[in-house]
Amino acid sequence: MHSFFIARRIVQNREGEKNISPPAIRVAIVSIALGLVVMILAVAIVIGFKKEVRNKVIGFGSHIQITNFDSNSYYEMKPIAAGDTLLYQLRNYPNISHVQRFSVKPGLIQTDEDSQGVVCKGVGEEYDWSFFRQYLLEGEILHIHPDSLTTNILVSKKIADKLNLKLGDSFLTYFVRQDDVSPRKFRISGIYQTNFSDYDKLFVLVDIKQIRRINQWDADMASGLEMTVKNYEQSDQTANDLYFDLQSRADRLGNVFYVRSVKQLNPMIFAWLDVLDMNVVVILILMILVAGFSMISGLIIIILERANMIGTLKALGENDAGIRKIFLYVSAFLIAKGLFWGNLIALSVCFIQKHTGILKLDPETYYLSEVPVEINWMYVLFINLGTLIITLLLLIAPSYLVAKISPAKTIRFE
Repeated sequence: MHSFFIARRIVQNREGEKNISPPAIRVAIVSIALGLVVMILAVAIVIGFKKEVRNKVIGFGSHIQITNFDSNSYYEMKPIAAGDTLLYQLRNYPNISHVQRFSVKPGLIQTDEDSQGVVCKGVGEEYDWSFFRQYLLEGEILHIHPDSLTTNILVSKKIADKLNLKLGDSFLTYFVRQDDVSPRKFRISGIYQTNFSDYDKLFVLVDIKQIRRINQWDADMASGLEMTVKNYEQSDQTANDLYFDLQSRADRLGNVFYVRSVKQLNPMIFAWLDVLDMNVVVILILMILVAGFSMISGLIIIILERANMIGTLKALGENDAGIRKIFLYVSAFLIAKGLFWGNLIALSVCFIQKHTGILKLDPETYYLSEVPVEINWMYVLFINLGTLIITLLLLIAPSYLVAKISPAKTIRFE
């Protein structure tokens, strides 16, 4: 207990301009705090970035898709017969929360001034519009009814700006059907902007019955099915289970079902996101090492400045282990103060950014208009504990410096 008391007195020392320890203490605390700020912000930003990009990819294509096994392109798929029986079975499948049909058809939007190739995604009355409502800039989402055909269309701001279109405008879209071209006239009912340029420049949403009519498909036919899962972490496993459950089945047309998760549909995007984890690991290692070596320097300075105290304690019978414990307690106090200020600064920045979006990004480059932050309290706890434990372990070796200090020499020059 006396080691703890002496260590606290050293840290709380505020007297004397000749003392070296107060500046050394301040440098050590600042190093720990800044290192922790960088680590927490790095983790929060990467988690937020991955979540935002992942949610946008899922918003356009859902967690799991079932398509025709013979389809060789996402933009021009062979149909499957998705009847009510199949939909009912999938909606009651473990971990599946929502099922919806979709159809895709490439087309060419033609205006008086310009033209633009697009992919028309046909959706039905069961379509979940929560994603597009979140990014709707003008107008409203499509209102699709099972017994009527709507000519309304939802386009992105990128497409609307390029073609000089605005809400309420009408235009012709041309579709290739076998050996002829089929034109359709659409009216813009809504404009969205996700800032995910790879998709914004390509996708428009229409009534699924429009695609069926162009392709001359039956009422139960679609390019595929999209499914939302209850637990994203189990989406790959759910897709795998569905694949094996459906591989021996076929629809009424004899088509074999092909089940893929969102990661399998977009391998390049998710591989890129996984690389970000390695960047975070590198940042964490570097920041902990920087904080650790700053603490080592501070501890050595404090030990040398307290050489007379160490000599006195040795003369009074204190062993080296007890004195090392004093300075490790000192280090723990300094680290704890650094962690406090580091957490306060980092979490304050995260809170401000999350609620104000003051730090902006170029959406053309980063797919986001502002720096995303997502605080994972478990990661914050691990970063704090890891910094404390690793830094203290790094300080064990320099604490043995007290064994080199001779009581006779230090007391002689007191």
